[in-house]
Amino acid sequence: MAAARFHGIDLDIRDFAPEPGEPSPSPASLARWLNEAGAVAKGMRLKWRYLVRLANTPPVVLMFRDGSAGLLVRTDPSRGVVWLRDPLGGEGDPPVAVDELRLSQVWTGDVLLVKRRRDESEADAPFDLAWFSKMVLRERRLLRDIMIASLTLSVLTIFPALIVMQVVNRVIAYHSMATLVSITGIVVVLSFYEILLTYGRRELSLILSTRLDTRISLHAFNRLLSLPLEFFEREQAGQVLARFLSIYKVRDFLTGTLMSTFLDLFTLFVILPILFYMSPTLAWMTIAAAGLIGLIVVVFMRPLAVIYGKMVKAEMQRSSTLYETVAGIRTVKTLALEPTRRQEWDERTAEVVKWRLISQRFAAWPATLVMPLDMFISRGIILIGAYLAVTSPDGMEAGGLMAFMMLGGRVAQPLVGLAKLMESINEVTTSLGEAGAVLNQPTETKAMTTGMRPRILGALTFNSVNFSYPGATTRALDNVDFEVPAGTMLGLVGRSGSGKSTVTRLLQGVSRNYTGYLRLDGVDLREINLTHLRRSLGVVLQDNFLFRGTIRDNITAGRPGLTIDDVVRAARLAGAEEFIERMPAGYDTWIEEGSTNISGGQRQRLAIARAVICDPKLMILDEATSALDPESEALVNANLQRIGKGRTMVIVSHRLSSLIDCDQICVMERGRVADIGPHEVLLERCDIYRTLWLQQNRHESQNRNAGPAAMLAEGE
Repeated sequence: MAAARFHGIDLDIRDFAPEPGEPSPSPASLARWLNEAGAVAKGMRLKWRYLVRLANTPPVVLMFRDGSAGLLVRTDPSRGVVWLRDPLGGEGDPPVAVDELRLSQVWTGDVLLVKRRRDESEADAPFDLAWFSKMVLRERRLLRDIMIASLTLSVLTIFPALIVMQVVNRVIAYHSMATLVSITGIVVVLSFYEILLTYGRRELSLILSTRLDTRISLHAFNRLLSLPLEFFEREQAGQVLARFLSIYKVRDFLTGTLMSTFLDLFTLFVILPILFYMSPTLAWMTIAAAGLIGLIVVVFMRPLAVIYGKMVKAEMQRSSTLYETVAGIRTVKTLALEPTRRQEWDERTAEVVKWRLISQRFAAWPATLVMPLDMFISRGIILIGAYLAVTSPDGMEAGGLMAFMMLGGRVAQPLVGLAKLMESINEVTTSLGEAGAVLNQPTETKAMTTGMRPRILGALTFNSVNFSYPGATTRALDNVDFEVPAGTMLGLVGRSGSGKSTVTRLLQGVSRNYTGYLRLDGVDLREINLTHLRRSLGVVLQDNFLFRGTIRDNITAGRPGLTIDDVVRAARLAGAEEFIERMPAGYDTWIEEGSTNISGGQRQRLAIARAVICDPKLMILDEATSALDPESEALVNANLQRIGKGRTMVIVSHRLSSLIDCDQICVMERGRVADIGPHEVLLERCDIYRTLWLQQNRHESQNRNAGPAAMLAEGE
């Protein structure tokens, strides 16, 4: 954190997630944390002679054997000393000079290099082929070793053809046993090295593809998580998933087809000079046939891409139907919607099958046109070579012709593969475009890694705040002005569409493109680090999602270091302790997917416990008690006074009876603040609030006004 602060990056210790089983943070886990925070960090092992030469560098983190660390702030190679500073000490504490002997007693040899990212970070770079190229080029050392192995194997592929030529022309023709023994020894030695190099190249390629696969998957998922909530609200979930999964087609192409094709191209550059040396005529024929194959594939590539794009869209729509059906299976079953969903699935499947059939039929044309040329390379060349050998006095011998055929096949194979690679590029380009439609959306990365991290107390100020949803013709918030001090219990009421939930969205940082000023403890909300803001809030929604796992894991979600005492305290505040203790395994009771084994009220109380466990100074309850039965609602409302003690509470509710004890109640009407004040005051002076109160409590008014005769008339 001290090294990052030197570069102007303020880290939050709550963002750090150590690897399981680490007794102390490793350079790898620390580097990952720093990279996610917008810095450039790299862990490595150094020797003293390199460490002491790190002059004029930013602070370097040295890892010590006891799990602690120090900051290297200066070096002096001539004197053989380095200066270390204790990161837990004060900023004005002088660094301590240490020589090699003293440092070797505590230093592990691991260092963490940190600098500020000057260029565009990978987290925000456009998701395209250029990004993939940079990702691949980061593995230069592996690529170099793979190229060396491929080049050596290409040279070794020449020898089998030359050996066959010698066996036919020398051993068989002259019955030379000595030559056969010599050739056999050469074959054994070359085969050993070829097997060894092939295994080595395969292992290096596997490591390269695994690293690329890991980086691509991590980057794509991190980019998905950094997308704003507004994107997921306006996009269909099935479409988002289908487009996101298309990234794996790009991954398979990069780590499979593309890599193998380019590795085979090394053979081309090595063998072509040999072919021209053996027979220029046959070499030109082989290249011409392979070139025509490539030309045919290129001609058909564009129309095939259009057809394939339509097939991909049809598959995405079918995947979306599948996702919606599985996600809403309870509604499908309860309303007997199986025939309707089955009909939609049949229509989507028919569309996919139609475009797949069209694409395969169209792809069959270039494959058919290529077959004569492919046959010419594999069969025609040997006939022409035999004709030249018979008619020309300078023609090749039988062994030379067989060697040419073996080498010619190895030349045609990468050329044909390169042509077919163009066909695969259509699929990859379409998949890349679909994945980019999701991953290239504007992210919240900058807002989550930069900004102020003030101590939050909960004072709220709305000053001429205006906000409109994209595509809306009217404002959701229209010149909203109000102010509440820290520790206030604020209720938000109003008719549907009055702007209550929009206020809570702005407070959570879901939407930041508002005008005016929204301040939290005097700091504009847009200037606060988004991660810090959301971790300082406790939010309970109308429909809360619980993850598959134990009750304890759900309450401590995002706070894995909290103890069971913290969990019990939060459950008691939320009124969830009584039903948790009745469960068979208590806090270790397993919650199934979709929370099917607990009631809606129990799920809501667990969500409240999850919100209060981190002791936030600002809590937002957006219709949090709407799913509760009267008994549970009364229990939670009774606990609201305890929950709200020492913190600001923003409570959105249609049930005005649950807001009577609020310090202030803000009445919203068509995006404006109609009035704000305590319950009794609003009943007297606010017509909107009085109308809503009378509508919800009409039965009580009628009972109070009804006399004995009226009760008897109603059968009381």
